[in-house]
Amino acid sequence: MGLTVLKPGLLTTVQDFGRFGHQRQGVVVGGAMDKIALRIANLLVGNHENAAALELAMQGPALRFEQDQVIALAGADLSASINGEPIRLWRPVLVKAGSILRFGKPTYGNYAYLAVAGSIKVPQVMGSCSTYLRAGMGGLEGRALQKDDTLYFGETSETNKLVLSALLMQAKKETSFTEASWWPEPELLPRYEPNPVLRAMPGLEYSWFSENSREYIWQQKYKLTAQSDRMGYQVQGTALALEEKRELLSTAVTFGTVQVPPHGDPIILMADSQTTGGYPRIAQIITADLPKLAQVQPGGTIQFEEVSLEQAQHCYYQQEKTMLALQQAIHNKLNQV
Repeated sequence: MGLTVLKPGLLTTVQDFGRFGHQRQGVVVGGAMDKIALRIANLLVGNHENAAALELAMQGPALRFEQDQVIALAGADLSASINGEPIRLWRPVLVKAGSILRFGKPTYGNYAYLAVAGSIKVPQVMGSCSTYLRAGMGGLEGRALQKDDTLYFGETSETNKLVLSALLMQAKKETSFTEASWWPEPELLPRYEPNPVLRAMPGLEYSWFSENSREYIWQQKYKLTAQSDRMGYQVQGTALALEEKRELLSTAVTFGTVQVPPHGDPIILMADSQTTGGYPRIAQIITADLPKLAQVQPGGTIQFEEVSLEQAQHCYYQQEKTMLALQQAIHNKLNQV
């Protein structure tokens, strides 16, 4: 038993942190677009942070639970409901067997994460359960979910059982689901914005660009186009140009690299970015702001703010410090039950 896919949604895939250590062979890292939301969803149900979960893009699926299960939703608000009753993000929820989880119109963000106690059970490929669609690798047969698919759950841990016990104490027989009476403090959760300012460092080819372009990248706003996906976000704004025509051999790129093709509109590489690229790199968005970037909807605008390497490292440290605080808060709450 597990869950049955009644409707697949726009793009529903199994994701974890991704595949590391294989880029020299041309294998992309991939993984969740918003890794902070994935981590929090997993912590809320008692999983390891890197457990396989479902990533739901924009238009979520319809899923029927064939057994009682503890779940948590995090990331974008896709107007989730169980048997027609709204459920909230960022908290554990006990769902009874036979209940149907559906999604409606996105309120904010692009990517939501559905974690289940024990994780989504799929084989690991090169150390990861993440789905990489272009290679047909990982997840469920290397593809997005389809109607009538069945997914199974992994074995539950003692922490999973603590979450279940806490929810059973609140559960009522006549209800199809029970939300936890507790949830993380707002300061421990990501802050998404429709038109964010993203902190970035100058890229390795930054000096190749004209003086005007080096000013524009920090001053102008760029609009996210509909031609955006897990591989890259295309943005439009003031065109950027090199000081003089130069050729660049393919060189290393990663999630958050801002490349500039000849037409002058930047492309921001995302979770499924290739391992090397041949366009000049004008900037690199810092790791701490990648979740915020992932949740910008098409039509939203972004602006870049220059920071130093030291500032980027500090932001990452603060983000990880917050995650540790959240993990400890959940641990303390469960041990009070």
